[in-house]
Amino acid sequence: MTGRRPIRSTPPGGPRGRSRATRTAALSAGALVACASLAAGCGVVPGATGGSGDDGPITVMTWAPQDTGATNKPGMPALAQAYARSINAQGGLGGRKLNVLTCNDHNDSVTAAKCARRAVKENAVAVVGSYSQHADSFFPVLEGARIPYIGGYGLTNTEFTSPLSYPVNGGQPALLAGLGSALADSCGPVTLVRPDTIAGDQLPPLLDSGLVSGGHERSHDQRAAEDATAYDDQSARALAREGTGGGKPGCVVPVLGDRTGTFMDSFRRARENHPGVRTATVLGSVDQTTVNASGGASGPYEEAYVTGWYPSVSDPAWDGLKRLIKDQAFGDNDVDAADAGVQTTWIAYTVLKQVVESLGDGEVSADTVRRALDDGLEVGTGGLTPDLRWTFAGKLASVGFPRLVNAEVTLQVVREGRLVSAREGALDTTRTLQSADVA
Repeated sequence: MTGRRPIRSTPPGGPRGRSRATRTAALSAGALVACASLAAGCGVVPGATGGSGDDGPITVMTWAPQDTGATNKPGMPALAQAYARSINAQGGLGGRKLNVLTCNDHNDSVTAAKCARRAVKENAVAVVGSYSQHADSFFPVLEGARIPYIGGYGLTNTEFTSPLSYPVNGGQPALLAGLGSALADSCGPVTLVRPDTIAGDQLPPLLDSGLVSGGHERSHDQRAAEDATAYDDQSARALAREGTGGGKPGCVVPVLGDRTGTFMDSFRRARENHPGVRTATVLGSVDQTTVNASGGASGPYEEAYVTGWYPSVSDPAWDGLKRLIKDQAFGDNDVDAADAGVQTTWIAYTVLKQVVESLGDGEVSADTVRRALDDGLEVGTGGLTPDLRWTFAGKLASVGFPRLVNAEVTLQVVREGRLVSAREGALDTTRTLQSADVA
């Protein structure tokens, strides 16, 4: 999330949609340094490296930033390795051993490209369940080698435009559009505090699409450094607008990834003279662990709205993920079933498994995986998402999101220190996004 060039890339009264609760239930130690060269830097779950023949091992890669001053997602590659251990203990995918390469992109564009080149060099059939904000750096490498990108975190708009991308959620577009819809009726002026980065530049029009659809004015766009150690000035400036709402309290929306907690520490002190102001954010910038660490019910997140992609972690549909963590990652604090990155990686590997199964005894390669997905394979996720099928003729292609096939979000709220569903069901943000000005 560095640089300045833009990429193309419900109300609290309630989203209405199908109830997820009633749907079918369903790196490694010593975190690896980024692929600093093409010959070293990535970890591998034991097994031969390289692509797979008709019955050879299947190699994939999962990457995410670790040990940086900004957002870190170590649970994603850690979950991927746990998944490989579990699958291999059961005989592999369709009888083939699963090799998971992991890479730390360090939130750096050069290193992100090196991770992608490592995937090419090792003949990875896909990059699965990964997080990187440097789409401009890694996608050209993957596209040149025709390697599919399955279940990226949804951080950049490129993940919803590239023909090699197969997202499992609606990313930041759906989260922010849904949040804007949720805040439109109850908030006075809305201030978005977001990173002063390329990915951050994409956020205001998405939040505004939801606000405007609910008859609200656009948000105030307030940029902030993504690696700051305090946000006193930003907090004061956001609160200065609170009294301009004609009676309704203002709402402050920090979307700063891991630095959201840092912002809220500063904001807690600054808001003492503004008791009516509310906060709201998106999953990924806050989760239950964040709420706990900030003081629970007495912390700054109490009564904050939070939009997410998936059902609450208490939903039975997550039982498979919880069993995997218990069996293969018990004691690894990086792997938390409530973490949106871990959840996304789990769903991404669910997609991979079904793709491989669809190939039967045939070759598993980047080409065959991609063709299976492009030929209309429909993937079920046990109720965690709608059934997924990727096409370039979807409802959001006309507004620049041809690969966004799951626009559903859930609305949660922090009550008595716990993230709970604000209402039953999911909100489909498709129509809201169709009006977003993302050009």
